[in-house]
Amino acid sequence: QARLTELEKNGYGHFPVCMAKTQYSFSTDPALKGAPSGFTVPVREVRLAMGAEFVVAITGDIMTMPGLPRVPAAEAIGLDDHGHISGLF
Repeated sequence: QARLTELEKNGYGHFPVCMAKTQYSFSTDPALKGAPSGFTVPVREVRLAMGAEFVVAITGDIMTMPGLPRVPAAEAIGLDDHGHISGLF
């Protein structure tokens, strides 16, 4: 709650909230299949995705993946006339 208050105070209160949770249930418990009822959703962390303009609520035992940079490194890879690859790490 304190993190949400801080984000709102800093001007991000209009950002939509994205819930990062299991895809197998409306709850955070993948064993509760379908549309269970009578559960609570524990939010363990709230992150700001400023570039995407989202507030992300991390729930349950979810692991997130990093986003890509503005220009992907793959755009720097090239092939010259002799078949030599350039731009690899």
